[in-house]
Amino acid sequence: MALKTLSAANAAALDKDLMSTGAFSLDQLMELAGLSVSQAVYKVHPPSRGKNVLVVCGPGNNGGDGLVAARHLFYYGYKPTVCYPKPGKNELYQHLMTQLKNLEVPFTSDFTSALQSTDHVVDAIFGFSFSGEVREPFGAIIQAMEKTKVSVTAVDAPSSWNIESGPPKEGPGKDLQPEALISLTAPKPLVKYFKGRHFVGGRFLPPSVAEKYGVEMPAYQGVEQIVELDQNGHRL
Repeated sequence: MALKTLSAANAAALDKDLMSTGAFSLDQLMELAGLSVSQAVYKVHPPSRGKNVLVVCGPGNNGGDGLVAARHLFYYGYKPTVCYPKPGKNELYQHLMTQLKNLEVPFTSDFTSALQSTDHVVDAIFGFSFSGEVREPFGAIIQAMEKTKVSVTAVDAPSSWNIESGPPKEGPGKDLQPEALISLTAPKPLVKYFKGRHFVGGRFLPPSVAEKYGVEMPAYQGVEQIVELDQNGHRL
C-alpha cells in the first residue's frame, strides 16, 4: 500500500502535537530529522563517490535540520561545508552552528564558489511551511542548483516548491529536480511531481499521533531511520 501524503496544515498541526502531548522538544525533533537526512545522503551519495558535501541552509527549521545533518555527515567521514547566508536568530540555531565550528566545519555565504569544489549538495533552504516569493540570496542559490550537474538531496521539499502543487510555473525552482528527496515524518503532496529517489524518515512518531493524522508507518529495517519508496509510494 502506498503511503498517504500529509498536507502542510496537517504537518504543522502534527508538529504541534508532538511538542505538546508528545512531549518532544524542538531540538529533539530537529536532531531526529537531521539524522534521517544524513542517512539518506549516505544512501544516495556514499563517501566513495566523493566526501565534499555542501549543505545549504535557510533561516528556519529546515535549515536547522541541515545543520544537524552536516554534523552527522562529519562523523560519517564526509567533509561538509555549510552555506548559511541568513542564520536563524533562535538560540538553538546558534548552538548548532557552534557545534559545527567546534568540529572546524567551514561556513560560507558564497554558494556559487563552494559549488565548484563539492561532490554533493544538501538543499535545506525551505521546507513544508514555505509560501510566497523566493527572496535573495536564495533565488540565485536555487537557480544554481537547477543548473549544476552536482547531485542534490532535498530536505522535505525541493526549495521553492509548493507543498501541494509542486514546482513553481516560473522563477527559481521551476526546473529544480534533485536526485533525491527525504520526506520528514511523511510524504507531502508534492511528491507526485518528483522524479528522483524518494526516502521517508519518521521513526519516532507515536502510534497515537500517526493514527490521528492518518500517517502510515513504513517497515523500517534494523537500525535505519529511513525507508526508500518507489514512484508509487511503496517501500522498495
